Amino acid sequence: MSPSTPHRPPRPRPAREHPLVERVVAPRGGGGRRPPAIVLRDVSKTYGLGEIEVRALRDVTLRIASGDFVAIMGSSGSGKTTLMNILGCLDLPTSGRYLVDGIDIRDMDEDDLADLRNRKIGFVFQSFNLVARTSALANVELPLAYAGLSRHTRRARAQRALAAVGMAKRWHHQPSELSGGQQQRVAVARAVVTNPTMILADEPTGNLDSRSTEEVLRIFAGLNREGRTVVLITHEPDVAAQAKRVITLGDGRVLDDRRTAAVHDRPPAPRSQKSAHGALGEAHR
Repeated sequence: MSPSTPHRPPRPRPAREHPLVERVVAPRGGGGRRPPAIVLRDVSKTYGLGEIEVRALRDVTLRIASGDFVAIMGSSGSGKTTLMNILGCLDLPTSGRYLVDGIDIRDMDEDDLADLRNRKIGFVFQSFNLVARTSALANVELPLAYAGLSRHTRRARAQRALAAVGMAKRWHHQPSELSGGQQQRVAVARAVVTNPTMILADEPTGNLDSRSTEEVLRIFAGLNREGRTVVLITHEPDVAAQAKRVITLGDGRVLDDRRTAAVHDRPPAPRSQKSAHGALGEAHR
């Protein structure tokens, strides 16, 4: 910035009527219809690599109902990572429209997108993304600290979230003291502690053995039974089989869209996993 350029103060943030994290999942069968959790209309994404343009997504149109459990599959280069970034409001489409719970993100600035992510989306990643040398409890408290909640409230909510994923007795352990499955359960607790309406999980079982994979999928099924929308990105057919709907991508397009259970049916019961990563995990446990 040159000396003559005036300093522009940050844009004032509008006051909220309710705390950021007070988001209650609507009960099934309740009054009033909720909008779809996700609506994509002719969404394309193009990346420029020098003089070359790469079309990662090509006119993708999808509608995912609130309370559904959807797996999105595809091999490397299929576009599923790009789609996940757009669904999580981490990236914007080059063209087309994306609505989250009826909210169109086209004209939202970065501050508003960050608020939308915090209010509506809980993220779970393959690599856990936990803060090292910090207890499980402190890791789960982080989103609540960003939201400005008091220490007492943060601790109570984080403890409840950890108990819900079977980690009540491990809250004082650091990530290095936990197994991969336990770390992922902490990551799930962190994702749900703000009570989001949607859980977006990117290859959440990719680093887990078959037993831990089954435990984590059981937690996702429980979250879906509570009424939350769960979107699971995976390349493993046996993991995708735990969802109610499986969408397959290839070359940036939807190749197949198959439903195995109705939106508000109970999700399929988790069963033993036969993936290659599961077999290797069992062999080395």
